[in-house]
Amino acid sequence: MAEKKTTKAAAVKAAPVKKEAAKKAAPAKKEAPAKKAALNINPINVGFKAGDVYETLAKAEKALSVAEIAKLAKISETEVLLGMGWLFKEGKIKDDNNKVALA
Repeated sequence: MAEKKTTKAAAVKAAPVKKEAAKKAAPAKKEAPAKKAALNINPINVGFKAGDVYETLAKAEKALSVAEIAKLAKISETEVLLGMGWLFKEGKIKDDNNKVALA
């Protein structure tokens, strides 16, 4: 019977070691990339973004970069570019040394 106790004790001690080794060998989980919000591209939405860009430029009273407009208007740079396209087409804004100003 002494042999059986030793064998069981050895088996019990060996089991946790195997579990720990399995935990260490498991690959780390990769986090899924954050999903970006979908951008609705339709005449109404683009028109509103153009209004946001125009109002921001009017309040600033100076030429601003795309990043500056996005920050002040609290919209994304993509939305700024959509609005700028609308305003360029209408002749409301102009390029001023890689910045945008009212025409």
